[in-house]
Amino acid sequence: MDHQMRAVAMMDSHSSAQPDFLIDVRVPRPEPGPRDLLVEISAVSVNPVDTKIRLRAGKQATPKILGFAAAGTVVEIGSAVSGFAPGDRVFYAGSNQRQGTNAQFHLVDERLVGPAPHNLSAQDAAALPLVSLTAWESLFDRLGVKQSDSGTLLVLGGSGGVPSAVIQLARALTGLTVVATASRPESATWVRTLGAHEVIDHSRELSGQISDVDFVFSSWTTGREVELASVMNPQSALVLIDDPVDPNPGAFKAKSIAVHWESMFTRSAFGTADMAEQGRILSRVSDMVDRGQYSALTGTGLQGLNAATLMEGHRLVEQGHTTGKIVVGF
Repeated sequence: MDHQMRAVAMMDSHSSAQPDFLIDVRVPRPEPGPRDLLVEISAVSVNPVDTKIRLRAGKQATPKILGFAAAGTVVEIGSAVSGFAPGDRVFYAGSNQRQGTNAQFHLVDERLVGPAPHNLSAQDAAALPLVSLTAWESLFDRLGVKQSDSGTLLVLGGSGGVPSAVIQLARALTGLTVVATASRPESATWVRTLGAHEVIDHSRELSGQISDVDFVFSSWTTGREVELASVMNPQSALVLIDDPVDPNPGAFKAKSIAVHWESMFTRSAFGTADMAEQGRILSRVSDMVDRGQYSALTGTGLQGLNAATLMEGHRLVEQGHTTGKIVVGF
C-alpha cells in the first residue's frame, strides 16, 4: 500500500494575486482513530471559509490542507465506528480543527457524516453539506423556526450558497413566506427557481420594498443594521453568518430583536454533546434530495486535485459574484 497521498496545501497566508498561494504536496496517508472514517475524496466544494482561513492562518511549519465540504467513499473505519462501513458513499463538512479535504484521503468523525444522496453525482453532493448544515442550524437552531410558522423570512444575498440552501429548506419544511434579495437578473432567476416567493433588490434601500419581517438570514450585514431593524417586526429575530465590520447591535434594541450568530463548526470544534446532530441533519438532507424536495446547488464545476484548480476556486469565491457553489471533482 502506498502510504503517501497527493494533496493541495498552504504554507503561509498569501493573497490570491500571488501565483503559488496554494501548492501541490505529498503527505502521509492518515490512519483512522476509533471514531474516524477514512474517506477517499471524489469531490469538494470551495467555500468562503477556505479563503478566510487561508488569509488568517499565517506561516505553517508543515503543509496545512484546506477544504471542508466533500463527497467520497469510505475505505477504512476506526475500531469504534458503528454507523458506516467500507464502500459507503458519504458527504460531510467535517471540522476546522483537522486537516482538510483537498486531498486523496481524509479523516472525519463518523458523527459529522451523512449518507450521500443516491440521486446526485459526487460533485453535486459535495456542494451541499457545509451550506445545508449552516442553513439548517440557522433556521431551526438559532432562529427557532417551526414548521407551523407562517410569517415572513428575508434572505439577504439569496443566490449565495448558504442563502440558496436557506430558501429551499424554508420552502420545504416551513410555512414561511420567503423573500430573497438579488441585484442581477441571473441571481433573481436562480432564487425564484429555488422557491423564493418574492425577490427584491439589495442594491436599493430595503425599506421601500419590504416591511413586517419576522425572521432575517444575513450573510452580508456590514452597515445594514439600521436598515434591517427598520423593516423587521418588534420581537423578531436575525441570524448572521458573516463578520460585520464595526457591528451596530444597538440598532436592534428598541424592537427587542434577537440577534444570533451561526457557525456550523461550533459542534465539532467544541465536541458538544449533540455533535452527532450534524450527521442526522445530513441524513435528512440526503433523504430530501432523493425525494425531490431539495436540489443540487452546483453553480461552477472545476476538475482536478491540483493547486492550479483549487487556486482558481479560491479566486472565484473571493470575487463574490458566483451563483451557487463552486465544486471541484477529483
